[in-house]
Amino acid sequence: MTKITTPAAPTNPLTSRHVAVIGAGAAGLVAARELVREGHGVVVFERGDQVGGTWVYNPKVESDQLGLDPRRDVVHSSLYESLQTNLPREIMGFRDFPFVAREDDKNRDPRRFPGHREVLMYLKEFAKEFGVEKLVRFETEVVYVGMVKSSDNFNKWKVRSKKRSGDEVDEIFDAVVVCVGHYTEPRVADIPGIQGWPGKQIHSHSYRIPEPFQDQVVVLIGNSASGRDISRDIVGVAKEVHVACRTTADEKIGKHPGYDNMWLHSMIKSVHKDGRVIFEDGSVVFANVILHCTGYKFHFPFLETNGIVTVDDNLVGPLYKHVFPPALAPWLSFVGLPKVIPFTIAELQSKWIAGILSNRITLPSEEDMMEDINAFYSMLEISSTPKRYAHNLLASTRFEYGDWIAVQCGCPVYEEWRKQMFFASAKRKLSHRPETYRDEWDDDHDLILQAHRDFIKYFPIEPTKSAAQRRLGGDHGSGRRSSRGSQQSPIPTIEGEVVSCAGASSPTRSATRWHLGKDRGGGRRSRCESQPSPISTIGGMVKSYTSVSFR
Repeated sequence: MTKITTPAAPTNPLTSRHVAVIGAGAAGLVAARELVREGHGVVVFERGDQVGGTWVYNPKVESDQLGLDPRRDVVHSSLYESLQTNLPREIMGFRDFPFVAREDDKNRDPRRFPGHREVLMYLKEFAKEFGVEKLVRFETEVVYVGMVKSSDNFNKWKVRSKKRSGDEVDEIFDAVVVCVGHYTEPRVADIPGIQGWPGKQIHSHSYRIPEPFQDQVVVLIGNSASGRDISRDIVGVAKEVHVACRTTADEKIGKHPGYDNMWLHSMIKSVHKDGRVIFEDGSVVFANVILHCTGYKFHFPFLETNGIVTVDDNLVGPLYKHVFPPALAPWLSFVGLPKVIPFTIAELQSKWIAGILSNRITLPSEEDMMEDINAFYSMLEISSTPKRYAHNLLASTRFEYGDWIAVQCGCPVYEEWRKQMFFASAKRKLSHRPETYRDEWDDDHDLILQAHRDFIKYFPIEPTKSAAQRRLGGDHGSGRRSSRGSQQSPIPTIEGEVVSCAGASSPTRSATRWHLGKDRGGGRRSRCESQPSPISTIGGMVKSYTSVSFR
């Protein structure tokens, strides 16, 4: 278990850096916000034409649908049309910008497990609310990042970017924060005989809609989130769906309960020129399509570190706490590598990076960081954990990891309701079918109430009850909903009273003032302390972070 300790106070004066952030997805947006809050100058590079990164849906697919041809025209999006979140919105959003339902807008998705378009709209709102949009250079791809010596003999970073028009520009930065998504470079299964197999192969990266699989016999490899979603998506149109996976205790090989045309198998043993697919359990099918739901590779083709940072079977390293390469810290960092609750982890990592760059927070020595990394690698070896799972934090440690970073930053650790809601959601995934677990969540009612009590401070001061309703969704009822149906987010109530924005009624409640730009305080803060302070408002909206005030 990681011991959580408070870091020593830095002795150097606070410093402002010139920082490049690569990527304007969720990680890049929150990294930019935290860097500016800390007083740094920020440029965000984004190869797309809008913010959102992974959450920007693109119906186009790559010409090489396995994603193996390095010459292919890469399509960034890996979203399929039917994708919904597999986490409830209460724990998915950033901590000080709650991801609440917007039932006042008929174009929004009010479900607790919303579709991908709702997530994109949330990220766009975040970027606009905190002024991050103006920091982004759209349609600008980073093609090279490397170290250079500056005139003062300190290492700097050259960032070469390329506009869609073809023009290239070299710029020098003090630090680089890598926030590129890891859902673009597919991993595919190594199958004996695949070179001679006559059928079609596709990776889930190129899956969008089920119709192309009409009347096909499909072998789908993988039974994680995308595999479960896509198998249920295509089962209504395919002739047969055969899922090859490492089975778990609650799923047995054979016909899948509730389906006439879906089977669960062990992994593929081999494939043959006559179209046969032979599974390790001895079963055989003649298939038209093999669909790889086998995950992705970390890929940083633009990054040149002279071999200091490498990717070995999806282990990016050496990285201290999945963020800093010790030999290059803090001038190079990575946000969003751990496969955990992504938005909040990216938020905490970004706070940590920003504070370290300003000298408000200190890192251990390079030797101590390497010692920590080697201990982590030893743990992986002892537990026989493959390298490719190094950034997949176990459920038992993911909150411990986030809490550790929060303590380094001097910020509150994860709320208890957030932890309980995560584990309740994980338990429901195991006890319900993949297509129904998002609909059955009556047991979360008390946790939803706790979440919305926490969200009160981020909403308008003294709103009318109807305004609170519109922002949080629902009516003045009990907040209950049937276990099945439209997944409407309930409006929390306690003894008949709406738990909403009305709690933020006093302009002197303890709160955090957040700022971007002159009217918002310049972003500089030197310490983190609990203190009553005026609530900062913009357009009547409260901007606060628990009961902590940064100055």
